[in-house]
This record gives sequence, structure tokens and C-alpha cells, in this order.
Amino acid sequence: MEIQPIAQFRGPFTSKFGLPRQSGLAPQVTGQIVFESEFRNRDALRGLDGFDLIWVIWEFSANSRRTGAPAGSWQPTVRPPRLGGNTAMGVFATRSPFRPNPLGLSALRIDHIDWETSEGPVIHVLGGDLMDGTPIYDIKPYLPYADAFPDARAGFVDQTEWKPLQVVFPEHLRREFAQGLPAGTFAAAGISALEQVLSLDPRPHYQQDPDKEYGMMYAGMDIHFRVRDNILTITQIDKL
Repeated sequence: MEIQPIAQFRGPFTSKFGLPRQSGLAPQVTGQIVFESEFRNRDALRGLDGFDLIWVIWEFSANSRRTGAPAGSWQPTVRPPRLGGNTAMGVFATRSPFRPNPLGLSALRIDHIDWETSEGPVIHVLGGDLMDGTPIYDIKPYLPYADAFPDARAGFVDQTEWKPLQVVFPEHLRREFAQGLPAGTFAAAGISALEQVLSLDPRPHYQQDPDKEYGMMYAGMDIHFRVRDNILTITQIDKL
């Protein structure tokens, strides 16, 4: 079986650091699905505007293979961030990006479909957990009667409590951020989208140094912050 990308994702994240760990956790983050030239056909999307959400199958294209590891190698266990990165679980019991086949699955909300662009029809989505430039291999409509099981158990996820961070965004840095946003797609959600992302705690879970300053690429800017006592404070913003 051979598969080829049908589209690419365009979004505000140009690196893996800071990406929401699941789709929908930062519902105001915007993105676009732009089709490859041979799939820019309106008929292929006929009826899609009647759905609220889509399943997107994509590639963990930014993962780097371990040095010297043979192609296709994999590890049977991984250490989920939800467990602090200290407990090993089976790779198939997690949503780790390091898998035998590096495929991701995300449920994204359709904001709208722009049918008339120079790149064919473009799907505008919300709540993405994909990097800018991520290859997309398939799109399917989300069906509540078949895809939603609200009473299902969630394994170790049910046993761990997660609380969002409080985000402190100084007023002068808010102005810098607003002025630095590119016009168009990513400007719409603006500050609220960034605050949602930061409240999810972008840090690796093994790093808890309150004096360490972190940098996260978002919408063409480098966002610097520190975390102490569950409070994340933005300290500096540099336009790239």
C-alpha cells in the first residue's frame, strides 16, 4: 500500500514545542487545510460544509529518527507526558508521536470553507494540534452517532488530574504581540488563542525549573515565558 499527501496544514506553529498535545484543547487556534494541486477539486468536498467536525489523518513529519536506528524501527513502550514522563506505557495504549507508522489522527472543527481561492477550496479549521507544513493523507467527516462514546473509559488518563496554568500576559507585551501578528488567518484568534495554548503548559514534563526561560515559536514570533507555582508569565516577545 502506498499513500500520498492530499493536502498540507497551515498553522501558527513552526516547531513541535508548544503544540497542543491533543486536538481541541486550544479551540481558538486557527489553521488551514490546503490541497495539493491534483486534489483541488470542489466536487471532492461536496457536502462537507454540512458537518461541524472532520477527522484528519496526517504524518508526524517532524519526528527525527534515532541516530543509527534502522528504518522502520520502533520501541514498544513510551513515557506519556500525562504521567509526568516517568512511567512507561505500551505505545499502542498512548497517542505518542513515536510509532511504527508515524500517523496522527485529529478531530478538527470546521470554521468555514473558502471555495474560491488561487489554491482551490481551502478548509479553515479550529483547534488543531498540527505543525505548519504537516502532510495530510485523508479527511473524513466526524459522525456523532458512530464516533462519540462519552461514557468510555480512558485508562490511565482517567486516573490523572490535569489543571491548566494561569497565564500572566503583561499589557505592553500584549500590544507587541497584537502588532506583530500577520494579517489574515492567525490574527483572528489573536491573544486568546495564544493564552489557550500556553495554559496547556508547553514545557516537557521533566522540566520544572522555575527560573528557566522557555521560548515558543507562534505566528512568526518567539514567545518567552517562565512558570512558577502553576503561573505562566510571558516575559518577552521577539518577532522573527
